[in-house]
Amino acid sequence: MSHFARIENINDKWIVQEIHVINNDVVGEPQLSFPDTEPLGQAFQESIGLSGTWKQTSYNNNYRKQYAGIGFEYDEINDVFISPRPFESWTLDENFDWQPPTPRPEGDWIWNEENGVWEEIN
Repeated sequence: MSHFARIENINDKWIVQEIHVINNDVVGEPQLSFPDTEPLGQAFQESIGLSGTWKQTSYNNNYRKQYAGIGFEYDEINDVFISPRPFESWTLDENFDWQPPTPRPEGDWIWNEENGVWEEIN
């Protein structure tokens, strides 16, 4: 199965609104692979009356960083899907992963945004 994310420009950010699954034969798999399959999937979406901007996403994280989910951002410059920021204090690293202000300790910990610290789970 091939997966496609419909993205919408909201406040100058491309945000995933929905995900559709398409049979592989529609996009020419297994003879074709990404990125050659993307325009076929986009054309199929349009042919069945689904307008909008569609980007192929990989369920196995083979391209575009990770599988897109509703609410994820699509970064068109780097051609990746970015998960929503888990906490306001966290920052995006060069690999497009969210990082806490301090590293997570070993074991079972949960981030306390209000206090800006890791708290051990008992």
